[in-house]
Amino acid sequence: QVQLVESGGGSVQAGGSLRLSCQASGSVRGIKSMGWYRHTTGKERELVATITGDGDADYLDSVRGRFAISRDNAKNVISLQMNGLQLEDTGVYVCHAERDWYGSRLDYWGRGTQVTVSS
Repeated sequence: QVQLVESGGGSVQAGGSLRLSCQASGSVRGIKSMGWYRHTTGKERELVATITGDGDADYLDSVRGRFAISRDNAKNVISLQMNGLQLEDTGVYVCHAERDWYGSRLDYWGRGTQVTVSS
């Protein structure tokens, strides 16, 4: 099992910044990509950013250029630096890890951290 614990959420005014972190622990061997999803009222879950073990990152179009995901493989931590936050960035941000286990894909999820952007 892999445990994912997020930190760094909070409330910020539009235009501000927040940094989220996700610590993975447990059976971390075999983790491939990690990333952040967000749940927003009235919208389907969105994949905000993802990063591979090699550092290749991809972003939701609406956050590209404002958010930056990073990964420390030695510490099993990913971070999401969010700048220029907008009202529509409000939501619960959930850390995700994809693990390869003898050819099977296993998905792990954190409990989420709330990000609230106000005007």
